[in-house]
Amino acid sequence: MLKKILLTLLCVLTINTFYATTTNNPTDYNDLKEVPLGKRKIEFGVSESDAEIWINGRLLGKGNLEIVVPSKGCITVIVKKVGFLIEKIEFCNKKGMAKPPKTYYMQLVRDDAFDASIQTDIANVDIELKCTISKDKAWKLINQIILSNIDVIEMTDKETGYVRTAWSLKTFKQNTIRTRIIIKQTSDTPLTFKVKLISEESGMSMTSVKSDELYKEWDRVLRSYSNVIPELQARIK
Repeated sequence: MLKKILLTLLCVLTINTFYATTTNNPTDYNDLKEVPLGKRKIEFGVSESDAEIWINGRLLGKGNLEIVVPSKGCITVIVKKVGFLIEKIEFCNKKGMAKPPKTYYMQLVRDDAFDASIQTDIANVDIELKCTISKDKAWKLINQIILSNIDVIEMTDKETGYVRTAWSLKTFKQNTIRTRIIIKQTSDTPLTFKVKLISEESGMSMTSVKSDELYKEWDRVLRSYSNVIPELQARIK
């Protein structure tokens, strides 16, 4: 009998000890060290097979590429192709964020600034115009042709044969283009002018026309101005 009582007390003591231990030191899985997430692979495809795929600033492939998102990290993917808008996307492999997909397909969109322009060797260079007509007639034709393309003349001086238009601004989805025409007389005999069609881009949408520091020369010309110099060359003779 005494033996049974002692055995019962021992069992109760053991249970109480276990309960006290688990109560004071609960097994809370949220407090355990986080199990590191493994790398994630993505089969990345682009609608244009020759589009460049840049990952974290490095060109790693074209068209299709298996990319790896590191554990507890993120990568930035930028896709570029001439004539198309630049696309950018970020994939993260972190707790609390959406898991990277196994596959991802990117459809590129045409660059509206590119499609509205032509590549030319007459942009941002001086083109010589030699005239056989009188200066009065040449000056009148010059002003007519310029005003039919850009309707605001910023500076004009007939005596020196100088005319400069205001900037004409056109904004696109990922670019802003500004254009102006400068003509100056360089000789009286023979009567000679130099015309310059200035075409500049900012690489950003909605850039102020006054933000000179954001613009750089563009080797393309908007189609709406592509005939200005040929018309001057044909009529100012």
